[in-house]
Amino acid sequence: MLIAEGELRGLIGPRELPRLWSRHIVNSAAVLPFLPTAVQVMDVGSGAGFPGLVIAIARPDLDVHLVEPMSRRCEWLADVRDELDLDNITIHNARAEELHGLGQSDIVTARAVANLKKLTKLTMPLVLPGGSMLALKGRKAKEEVDAARSVFKKLGVHRVDIHEVPSVMEDESTRVVQLRKKR
Repeated sequence: MLIAEGELRGLIGPRELPRLWSRHIVNSAAVLPFLPTAVQVMDVGSGAGFPGLVIAIARPDLDVHLVEPMSRRCEWLADVRDELDLDNITIHNARAEELHGLGQSDIVTARAVANLKKLTKLTMPLVLPGGSMLALKGRKAKEEVDAARSVFKKLGVHRVDIHEVPSVMEDESTRVVQLRKKR
């Protein structure tokens, strides 16, 4: 569906088509080993569905909530959900901060949303006590973690881990930054 409609619908650029699998799908799958069984996952800034749709497809045991502020992208996500008959997806046409105080998830994910300092402010209020935020980052993950340390304590982060996940394809490793919230 992304190959046929992604560029037309403004979800991916023309240079992304040849590397759709390696750069987007495989990269998104890097969070899968960090997801416990039968929990609720909230993907912030779902866009074309990375990593939210990948999670929902690979892990039908999870209750996946896709949060996306742009209506046209929400329409895309709904089309994919319906086409693939994914009954474990709920779509929220909203910004992450609009959901603060309305509910929390065991795991919150994000990919290509913002730097970690800003992302932590957007996502940690959405994480249940004892839960985690998983951010997909590139080779500068450690620098982002160091720059965001001042906000971690204020937002209840008690542990930060950077997991390097090798790609099963030719591209570089993905870094999954895991921020664990106090119980």
